[in-house]
Amino acid sequence: MLRSDSAPRRVLVTGASGFTGRYVADALAAQGDLALALTERPGDPGARSVDLRDRAAVASSVAAAAPDAVIHLAAIPFVAHGDADAMYRTNVVGTRNLLEALSTLPRVPDAILLASSANVYGNNAVEFLHESVPPSPANDYAVSKLAMEYMANLWAEKLPLTLVRPFNYTGIGQAEHFLIPKIVSHFRRGDRIIELGNLKVSRDFQDVRFVAQSYASLLDADSAGSVVNVCSGESVSLLEIVAMMEDIAGYKIDVRVNPAFVRGNEVAKLTGDNSRLRSLIGPLDIIPLRKTLEWMYASRSDDR
Repeated sequence: MLRSDSAPRRVLVTGASGFTGRYVADALAAQGDLALALTERPGDPGARSVDLRDRAAVASSVAAAAPDAVIHLAAIPFVAHGDADAMYRTNVVGTRNLLEALSTLPRVPDAILLASSANVYGNNAVEFLHESVPPSPANDYAVSKLAMEYMANLWAEKLPLTLVRPFNYTGIGQAEHFLIPKIVSHFRRGDRIIELGNLKVSRDFQDVRFVAQSYASLLDADSAGSVVNVCSGESVSLLEIVAMMEDIAGYKIDVRVNPAFVRGNEVAKLTGDNSRLRSLIGPLDIIPLRKTLEWMYASRSDDR
């Protein structure tokens, strides 16, 4: 929705300098909103730097921003992150500090989106994971996100909260320790061998631009109190992704399984049901995964 009034909506975006945050800022600007960047990285132009684990600093930053809406992205997002303590403190305590600060503002924001994760569903036998499927987290990252959801319920009567559960997504600028950027980078370099983990996993992959637009659009939806999947509704296996990249790059690659990359608690398949998202924001402009791979493969090293 493009805004025409003179005063743009002020949207506080935590984790604004991260992979997702930069695309969210673009999506907000496209609909006439002003992104107020909050980041842990000191020195980012136009951004306020704060550690979400610092309760007093968060309260001060939120009061200074006085946002009309909030998109909370800041988190430790890597499943294999080695520091569980930091993950729980950032993903749970950091979010608690933010919600506490927002609840004390003279004027509460009109919409607050909290980014959780589809990892909370874990290994589940349901073919299409809808929001009412009972969570079954299978790793510390997923547990931290589910704990964040439960903790956020403490503010459900005070704040207009929407919990979004994005499934896997990718795009230019995502770090190469994530799966798809790793695969694409091998083909961009012309490597002939790639080492991967469990080749049988399947994921509901999306383009980061679709995710960012969904978040921005949800600010105008009547979604407070809801949990919303952000997903394409289709899963693709790891081997299918490699085959797409072979076709895009024009050569075959030798795929080898490295036991060090195989996780014992690997979620075998994640496929989302996006019907609730569609009911809230209308028709979904889902970008086919091959288009995303072509975009990433053609990018320059300095893009994003």
